[in-house]
Amino acid sequence: MLQDIADGIQKGLKDKDFDGSLKFDCGDDGVIVLADNSATTDDRETDCTIRISRENLTKLLTGKLNPVTGVALGKLKISGNMGVAMKLGQLLG
Repeated sequence: MLQDIADGIQKGLKDKDFDGSLKFDCGDDGVIVLADNSATTDDRETDCTIRISRENLTKLLTGKLNPVTGVALGKLKISGNMGVAMKLGQLLG
């Protein structure tokens, strides 16, 4: 399931430049890593980690979950370089 999400993100990365590395950590469901203009489910160290459930990740990526609201409600937790997390909005938007 996460591979399908990673594939969708990969399509969205086409013709866009993402500087840095970011990991969506979905706990037992696995991870999606954005780095080097690709999206994979291979775990690695990243500049920023967003801990989020798979369900809320889907909502975030489809615009049904506002990132600021998600943080305020505890639906996602950000650690590491916040600047990288901020670039994510421009990338997905």
